[in-house]
Amino acid sequence: MEFLTPEILFALITIIIADLLLAGDNALVIGMACRGLPARQKRRAMLWGVGGAVVLRIIFTALVTWLLSIPLLQAIGGALLAWIAVKLLTQKEEININAADDTTSFYSAVKTIILADAVMSLDNVLAVAGAAHGSIPLVVFGLLLSVPIVIFGSQMVSLLVERYPVLLFGGAGVLAWTAGKMLMEDAMIQRVVIFLGLGNLRLEIFTPLSITAIVMALGWKLRRRIRQSLSNPEV
Repeated sequence: MEFLTPEILFALITIIIADLLLAGDNALVIGMACRGLPARQKRRAMLWGVGGAVVLRIIFTALVTWLLSIPLLQAIGGALLAWIAVKLLTQKEEININAADDTTSFYSAVKTIILADAVMSLDNVLAVAGAAHGSIPLVVFGLLLSVPIVIFGSQMVSLLVERYPVLLFGGAGVLAWTAGKMLMEDAMIQRVVIFLGLGNLRLEIFTPLSITAIVMALGWKLRRRIRQSLSNPEV
């Protein structure tokens, strides 16, 4: 088939891998944010999350050329994603604090999902657009492929995290690593690194590793503090 040239096949494989990794991050956040919610609220929050991810992908796909021209956009997105990873590590405890108010817990989960969707949908669209090299059909393929990944992935993650809470730190670590990569892949940050002569320091590895360590340590500390406040409410 003539349209399946080596270049197109390579682009398709790259888009599939990007979607599995980056749309998978959306699914990870949705599943983690929905843990601990009552079954009915969990379904509603997941619908908000999946719907928001799809809508944002469509908007960002239409604006991708403009988005690529905004300085530090990916770096800001990476910083937000690191904060989201910390928030997800403490959200279960926050839900326990607000256990008497299901509405507060539900909207807290939805706000986290929407913010994360905005950050990671941007990352996903930029990655897919880069792999597609301006081909609209390939960008659309990447958009359509991400939908089932988010839908089914978020349900699976939610079940696994509730059954095995230790996986929560693994998920937060994945998000923190992604945040570090987004920071170092920003065009403006790369120019600064080159200008300062820091290209030989392997910052593309050291930065994600450092951010992951900080997120995990901070998340663990905040979880411990919240649990102590729950067990000693007068303190």
